[in-house]
Amino acid sequence: MSNKYYTTESKVRQYEAVIGVFTELFKELKDLGKKKPEGTLSTSKVNLINRVLADAVKLLEGAPDHKYLDLLDSDSLPQYGDAILILSQYEGALKSFYERHYGYQAAGGDAWFIQPKKSG
Repeated sequence: MSNKYYTTESKVRQYEAVIGVFTELFKELKDLGKKKPEGTLSTSKVNLINRVLADAVKLLEGAPDHKYLDLLDSDSLPQYGDAILILSQYEGALKSFYERHYGYQAAGGDAWFIQPKKSG
């Protein structure tokens, strides 16, 4: 358990809210990128992606890899390949969050490592 760290119930709820949406969004983006890797994303796609990424950034505040997370630039629209590269950084950061805060616990199998509430 030396590489496991406590988190809060709030962070777990944030993770659970963002991970499914992020995973499907990233999958779709990669599929579109295979068809036209040099194609440029539309403003509406960038805005949609950034809404999900903003939630992930908020969740990952304080994490070691937080400083590497950037939103997509909506002023100079990125190509699919660039967007996929940025989202892959988020994928790694979300995976690291999960691996740091979830795992086997003697009291009942795998679960989140939730910070115990302070009494008094």
